[in-house]
Amino acid sequence: MSDQDAAKARRRRAHMKVMLWSLLVIALGAMVAPLGGYVYVEVAQAQSGFENGNPRSDTWGAVREGVSGTTTVQGPEAGVLIQNGGQNWRQLRNAIAAGVMPWFMAAALIGIALVMAIFGRNRLDQPPSGKVVPRWKLWERVLHWTTATLFIVLAITGLSLLFGRAVLIPVLGAGGFAAYAGFAMTLHNYVGPVFTACVAIMILAWVRHNIPSRADWEWFKAGGGFLKGKHPPAGRMNGGEKVWFWFIALVGGLVCATGVVLDFPIWGQTRETMQLASLVHAIAAILWVSLFFGHAWIGTLGTEGAIDGMTTGYSSSEWAKQHHDLWYEQVKDQEVDASEVGLTAGKAAKTPSEGTSPG
Repeated sequence: MSDQDAAKARRRRAHMKVMLWSLLVIALGAMVAPLGGYVYVEVAQAQSGFENGNPRSDTWGAVREGVSGTTTVQGPEAGVLIQNGGQNWRQLRNAIAAGVMPWFMAAALIGIALVMAIFGRNRLDQPPSGKVVPRWKLWERVLHWTTATLFIVLAITGLSLLFGRAVLIPVLGAGGFAAYAGFAMTLHNYVGPVFTACVAIMILAWVRHNIPSRADWEWFKAGGGFLKGKHPPAGRMNGGEKVWFWFIALVGGLVCATGVVLDFPIWGQTRETMQLASLVHAIAAILWVSLFFGHAWIGTLGTEGAIDGMTTGYSSSEWAKQHHDLWYEQVKDQEVDASEVGLTAGKAAKTPSEGTSPG
């Protein structure tokens, strides 16, 4: 074969390769080109979504809805930046706990004043004889006065924190109230657990004296002696004292339980749990303070000789016969002269105890 024929053959093979590659490219282009529309639509949709949205607005909208984010902080709801329940809690606290509940305390004080004006002081019917009967043991009296003292401290600090913005800031100023509030909150938080322990011991120690009986119903029907003018029969604890005891056990127990929840946020409590505990704590505590006014009045000024049993441990026989006659029949064999236990007949007669459980 001549050189010219060989050159022609090479050119033909080259042309064939070019044609084959061209056909292959055309075929591939025909298959791929339609897919480009999908790519364009995806990009266009992504761009449209980005242009129509507001990343900052979307982020804060999610925050307001309580959507949890990512954080290195450990704890319940640590990833939740804003919880809408806080606003609801503030409104309920200001409207109910700080707005409505103070009227219960005012009503209690007004009621005490009316009873004093209408009925006067509940005095002893018989003159003192100098005879006394044992009422409360030393450890019971220590428990009573410890619990009562802590209750007063907690009532003062708690109420001043609840109403401080409206009542104390105008008097102390913002800076003065801030200093006081820091002290009051610390004192309240540390005294609370001790008070809770005292209340628990008191309930366990005195529950046996406060089991309801048929005599309690008769006591209530006579209005504790106010309605019929004669003190109805009563055991060691009368119906009113038992109501006070069970109020402490139930409502007071609720105050103590919610106080522990607020004082020790270490058991996985959520913000919603703390908000609910705060509202219940404040409302129940104000009810407790309201009834405490009545308890304190009856145990001191309201009833002649209503405190000595809880200070000396002994009550005059006259007081025991008049207010707790059924109980007196059980302990009259322990009756002694006041002088034998270091008391004067006058003191034993002036301030014998009603033996009520503490606030």
